[in-house]
Amino acid sequence: MIDEALRTAVKQAWENPERETDVKALMTEVATDVYKFQLFDVEHIADLRNMLEQAWDAGIPLRPPYGIVLNRRGAMLDRRSEGYLAAPSFQAFYQQLLDTYMRPISRLLFPEIIGYDSQSFGFSIHYQPTTDASIRQHTDASSVTLNINMNLPDETFEGSELDVLDAASGDAVRFSFTPGSAMLHRGNVPHAAQPITSGQRSNLVLWLYGERGQIPPQGAQRRAIPARDRWVSSSAEQDDFAPF
Repeated sequence: MIDEALRTAVKQAWENPERETDVKALMTEVATDVYKFQLFDVEHIADLRNMLEQAWDAGIPLRPPYGIVLNRRGAMLDRRSEGYLAAPSFQAFYQQLLDTYMRPISRLLFPEIIGYDSQSFGFSIHYQPTTDASIRQHTDASSVTLNINMNLPDETFEGSELDVLDAASGDAVRFSFTPGSAMLHRGNVPHAAQPITSGQRSNLVLWLYGERGQIPPQGAQRRAIPARDRWVSSSAEQDDFAPF
């Protein structure tokens, strides 16, 4: 499922943390502290989508993200959430995304989140013009957010761009998702989904935060962190706190 270039760079960083610069080289900073990169292999997105479609079509009573009442093809992903997608194969994949990729890459880009990244939360979301078409500007209750597109290569859509507020200029920067691409940013970055006008867009949204929902204090300063402190497995116990 993981893009080959990213998979190779991350594997090397786990073996030798000093190689983490190869991971960062794959990141494009599209706005201040907002990064775009290719996460999923385009040829294998269908495997994940097929599994999710089977779960949705089976009539399993999955709970869609709170507040997105018409999003009938969305699901909670984390075991903390009532009605979450508990399929063992998906949960193993979800945990690998968090532990092997999201947490160390987030620590590389945002070292101030260390200590506020032991817990997780996630949901899938589905936009189409006849149901949920957009989301107004908001921030997330997370230390860091990873937003991953799951559209297939031939699954085009119009609209549904993501606007993120650039902290340096104060201007909104418009970002369009492509199949398998991801955006990574701190939770306190204001962002909004523009209306989708045709087609559909499917995304996974993953959060990291500290125990009981703690996030870095506003204006937390970055400090130099040895590379070896980023590429380590988390030993924290998982709590039962879910933001919603």
